[in-house]
Amino acid sequence: MFLIVGLGNPGKEYANTRHNAGFMAADALAAAYDFGVFKEKFDGLIAEGKIGGEKVYILKPQTYMNLSGNAVVKAAQFYKISPQNIVVIHDDMDLPLGKMKAKQGGGAGGHNGLKSIDAAITPNYNRIRIGVGHPTGRGEEVVNHVLSGFNKAEKELLERDIEVIVATIGVLLEKGIDEYAGRLGMELKK
Repeated sequence: MFLIVGLGNPGKEYANTRHNAGFMAADALAAAYDFGVFKEKFDGLIAEGKIGGEKVYILKPQTYMNLSGNAVVKAAQFYKISPQNIVVIHDDMDLPLGKMKAKQGGGAGGHNGLKSIDAAITPNYNRIRIGVGHPTGRGEEVVNHVLSGFNKAEKELLERDIEVIVATIGVLLEKGIDEYAGRLGMELKK
């Protein structure tokens, strides 16, 4: 059993922003694998289904990014899912648009959603990092960047990345994060 968590901020004003790349991926996975409708539970929206024979819950925390760990820990404890079977999909400013990486554990890299999850369940969960690029400045420029939308070319790159996640997620669930990271790298070179 796995818990896939897409990170983002609730509300229409954030729907198509860089910080919501995780929500977009979660929605695409739920649609592609015919999950049921998302229901309100655990301070989030959760849907249940199967991917490659594995029972999977997809969670979109609705607490805003800096409190994402609240929803994750509630769902993980309720379903008795260990951090090794939790996959968090999130935006990453340290990767350029069109790049993705996957790994288990690691630091939060300044990402408030990851900081919250790390504090709630430990950092030893799987991460799929979707590149959203980095602004030239710091502080307010960073906030404005992650809360900004995508232009047409950027949106196409994001959609391609999400298609890759949808097509390859079964590798992660079946063979683990190391195998998945290699597969992700191969897919992005195509």
